[in-house]
Amino acid sequence: MTDPSLNSASVAIACQQVLQQDASVFSIQWMDLPAHLAVGLTPERLLQRYLEHIRRFTGTLVSPVQLGKVVEFRLWRSRLSLLQFDVGEADATALSLRIRGGLLVQPAFCRQGELVFSCEPKDDLVRIGLRLSDYCPLLLGSRAPSVVRKWFYRLTQAAIHKIVTIRFLIRLYRERAGRNACCRVVRVNVRPGEPL
Repeated sequence: MTDPSLNSASVAIACQQVLQQDASVFSIQWMDLPAHLAVGLTPERLLQRYLEHIRRFTGTLVSPVQLGKVVEFRLWRSRLSLLQFDVGEADATALSLRIRGGLLVQPAFCRQGELVFSCEPKDDLVRIGLRLSDYCPLLLGSRAPSVVRKWFYRLTQAAIHKIVTIRFLIRLYRERAGRNACCRVVRVNVRPGEPL
């Protein structure tokens, strides 16, 4: 989804967040980097950089912790886990973190959903992306959330996730292309659903 009019000092960040028919959340953000700006980036490296970004961006309100093959987003420095993930095996292009639970997940759907970090070569570009799929937030309450719950989720957790992820991609890009490199966010339609 690269705009050919963009030069090496500018990039488009594609974004979509939707509530699917089964009331699970799908969220995707990506950017296409020239291959020379993506040297050294791997899915594992993206995960580590993302955890550092979460810690820095939230001022330790959310403390990411990795214990072997488990990643937790804890509240402050406590043991209260907001989200827990099982880290899967990475290949050259993707690393999947399967949701295993946490305070922000509906108890009946703790083992559903995943967060994927990807670095996919595309001709002379590399697509750097994050994808959250089939996530059932506690704030939505059930498979048939009320309008009030949808709006509350949209204005809180969905908005925070979008801001954090876009800022992460912007930071990553500017570290490689220069502090003044420009970014713009564009909406894409990857999956059908109610926009968040």
